[in-house]
Amino acid sequence: MKARRSGGRLMTLPILVWMTLFVGAALIYVVILSFLTRTPEGFGVTNAFTLDNYRKLLDPKYLKVLWQSVRLAIHTTLICVLIGYPFGYFMARTKGAWRGILMLLVIVPFWTNALVRIYGWRILLMANGPINEFLKAIGLIEQPLKLLNTYGAVLLGMVYALIPFMILSTYASAEKMDWSLVEAGRDLGAGAARVFFTVTVPQTLPGLLSGCVLVFVPSVGLFFISDLLGGATEALAGSLIRDQLLKSRDMPFAAALSVVLLALTCVILLLYSRAGGKSSNLSLF
Repeated sequence: MKARRSGGRLMTLPILVWMTLFVGAALIYVVILSFLTRTPEGFGVTNAFTLDNYRKLLDPKYLKVLWQSVRLAIHTTLICVLIGYPFGYFMARTKGAWRGILMLLVIVPFWTNALVRIYGWRILLMANGPINEFLKAIGLIEQPLKLLNTYGAVLLGMVYALIPFMILSTYASAEKMDWSLVEAGRDLGAGAARVFFTVTVPQTLPGLLSGCVLVFVPSVGLFFISDLLGGATEALAGSLIRDQLLKSRDMPFAAALSVVLLALTCVILLLYSRAGGKSSNLSLF
């Protein structure tokens, strides 16, 4: 028994070393950096402790950026729930080859780089792109619609990039459902809607919650979608961090922004666990 435990610890040692060096150490460095001061020349940092980087976040223009990021993440998550939850549930109910076909349709986009796929949407939404040209050809419009460089285009790109996480999370929960409970509810005279909300939703809630986490957290920082489809008309937290690093060269302030986003992620995970989510649902991805 002791030998088996020792073997198990040795098996987990590489991942513990990896997590310590490349995750834990990096996070500690970012947190420490967020309390340091940028040099007057702007090309480095000094060891002078300061809270100015966090006070700077209280500036209305930076609070606006954080709110815009959270608002976009909320809208993205809600749309993914409305579309992805029914799709994942339907896929779990599908039998035979059709289930494999639907699963393939969900997974295939992961085989192509996300940047390439978003560029594809950019081409579709351009003023002289296929969508506007088709609408003009059938006589619905005379002038091209402004589809690109809008909030709607950014939201579309976010949903397109992240909805597979919602679908697969829902599918993983719905596939493990006890369908006999659904049949029992119907046999007892409950309608389809009542059975769905009292039997199906509670059983698939862990998958729904994990899908919300897996969509909400990345959508706060996927700034390249906003740059390509929104023309950076609305700054997001991710693009602000990038600009502070590459343009302003203010590494401590960029680190403070990163720590705030990390704290937001921790809050979301805490709410997820309190709501009944399971870490195993997230580990699947």
